[in-house]
Amino acid sequence: MDVNDLLTDAIERSREVCHAVLRGLTADQANRRPGGDHNSITWLVWHIAREQDVQIAPLGGTPQVWTGQGWYERFGLDLPARSMGYGHDTEAVGKVIVDDTSLLTGYLDATVEATKAYLASVTPATLDEIVDERWDPPVTRGVRLVSVVDDAAQHAGQAAYVRGLLFGQVH
Repeated sequence: MDVNDLLTDAIERSREVCHAVLRGLTADQANRRPGGDHNSITWLVWHIAREQDVQIAPLGGTPQVWTGQGWYERFGLDLPARSMGYGHDTEAVGKVIVDDTSLLTGYLDATVEATKAYLASVTPATLDEIVDERWDPPVTRGVRLVSVVDDAAQHAGQAAYVRGLLFGQVH
């Protein structure tokens, strides 16, 4: 297995979990927040797609799927276009709601496809390139990609846990 296949498989797994979590849920159920103010399944799946989009687009030199393909307008959230969930307080989390869960899976699918297209261009030699000097140590392309995969896996697991808390088993 080469690095492209490995990273593609890793990012696909989170998408599969999200689809399983959303399967059979209404928008109201997906929007429900455990405890009244914690992250909803909607917020978690939206954030998975947003964090991927925000981090992959600059690596590939492409526009974000969120704004470039009209998802920002389709969602119609009362949040700035640049919002991706990082630093959201409970009020901002509550603004991430949908009327139809297919909006979530549609945006997630579009983002994963953009991610996979980018991953096809990655070579082992490019993984060591510095892509962000704001950190100490500076972030390499490989570390950024592992971060994207890790964040998606953690939040997909959280979404499955929330479904279990609110509605019973995912599978």
